[in-house]
Amino acid sequence: MSKNKVTEIVENLARPIVEDLGLELVDVEYVRESANWYLRVFIDKDGGVTLDDCEAVNGPLGEKLDEVDPIPQSYIFEVSSPGVERPFKRPEDYKRAIGHMVRIKFYKSIDGRKKIEGILEAYDNENGTVSISTENSEIKTYSLNDISKINRMILL
Repeated sequence: MSKNKVTEIVENLARPIVEDLGLELVDVEYVRESANWYLRVFIDKDGGVTLDDCEAVNGPLGEKLDEVDPIPQSYIFEVSSPGVERPFKRPEDYKRAIGHMVRIKFYKSIDGRKKIEGILEAYDNENGTVSISTENSEIKTYSLNDISKINRMILL
């Protein structure tokens, strides 16, 4: 079974469990690292998740995974927070970050730069673009197709 199919099945199993607990399902990742396969479920909520939140999802989801058994090989199962500087995956991530500092990494150099930092001014899902206000207050618009990663920056 493909990695994409596994993550799709696990996402469908996890979503009702996570949402019933008042949490947000951020991402599901099924990856091989060295000799081991990892199934990671990332959850979040306003104010951040606690260890208790992770345990509250781990138990019932672990039971559901044992019941459905969508993964043929052995794997390590983890439920965790995506972290404060998590990469944006869905439109909600972009919308939530408008007005905040972000870091963008491009697939290839744009205007002589592979990455930029600035304030996310706008997100246009329909046209697949983001607008960033850079250090000199210039607003530039970039295609999401050119962006390999974008995440909110936490300034200390």
